[in-house]
Amino acid sequence: MKYTIGDLMDKEQPTELIPVPNRSLKKLADKNLPQVIKDAGNASAFAYEEFLFGQIRNPNTRRAYESAVNRFLEWLKGVELPLAQVTPRDVGDYLDGLELSVPSKKLHRAALNHFFDFQVQRHAVVLNPVSSVRNERHQVVEGKTAEITVKQSFKLFQNIENNLVGLRDRAILAVLAYSGTRIGAVAKLQRRDLEYEGDQWVIYFREKGGKRLKVPVRLDLQRILFGYLDAAAIPETDGKTPLFRSSKGKTGKLSDNGMTDNDMQRMFKRRLKKAGLPHTLSPHSFRVATITNLLAQGVPLEDVQNLVNHADPRTTRLYDRRRRKVTRNIVERIPVYSESD
Repeated sequence: MKYTIGDLMDKEQPTELIPVPNRSLKKLADKNLPQVIKDAGNASAFAYEEFLFGQIRNPNTRRAYESAVNRFLEWLKGVELPLAQVTPRDVGDYLDGLELSVPSKKLHRAALNHFFDFQVQRHAVVLNPVSSVRNERHQVVEGKTAEITVKQSFKLFQNIENNLVGLRDRAILAVLAYSGTRIGAVAKLQRRDLEYEGDQWVIYFREKGGKRLKVPVRLDLQRILFGYLDAAAIPETDGKTPLFRSSKGKTGKLSDNGMTDNDMQRMFKRRLKKAGLPHTLSPHSFRVATITNLLAQGVPLEDVQNLVNHADPRTTRLYDRRRRKVTRNIVERIPVYSESD
């Protein structure tokens, strides 16, 4: 007997319910979650963990978003407002009350927007109250990071001692100065990321967004790097070992553990203080100097953008300090006003 598609659609099909794995082995009350999330129930808890620990793979982004979301949840707890009852007005009032810069507020709004998207997907809330809340207008012509000058760089390197820790610190700073990369990418370097390609040495950086960036090693950087590697006895065969290792207290020896970006930030501040340089400088100042100097030499913006791994050329322009120098020169030509005149 033949059946039409309609006949098959009308026939009752046996339905077998597949049980969903129960996570009650670890009760919701026992989990380290914000109280507002616990009060909202299992779906909200699942969405919270899915967003922060499943969706976001970059540890720095996760840390920033988790801090922003938890700060908002703590605010909800203080005003006794359940998660499901949050409105766009509540979100707007919260953002207006943050004593933060406009870029920081934009980060908080972005974190909350993604957070509520997951809450909606898991049916913990009906609508996303953040999606209709606009950011404050903020236009940036030039970034705030201070540029380190050639004279300051020379003074910084000159004040580094020639012991093992000093050789390591000089190598870190030289990589920053001669690649224009971020401190986070330098902290992730392993021995295998320094490769010989037959005619030159190159460094492979793991940048933001999982991108890999290859930067050739200039000769003076090559000498500095291998001076450190030889002194630290880190052979090429130790492929997965951290390229820059932390020190063992004040012993002058290095451990097997890699330095974190925070370790490198603290090292940089110590080196600035020893050299008598302004504390406003940071490892990112080398990135500013690299971009500004290359653009001043006439290197095309696209080439500089590729070197520093910016997705948008407008971001590269924010690092260009030539505009500031022109403005300062013009200001200095203004006639001086004196009360005695």
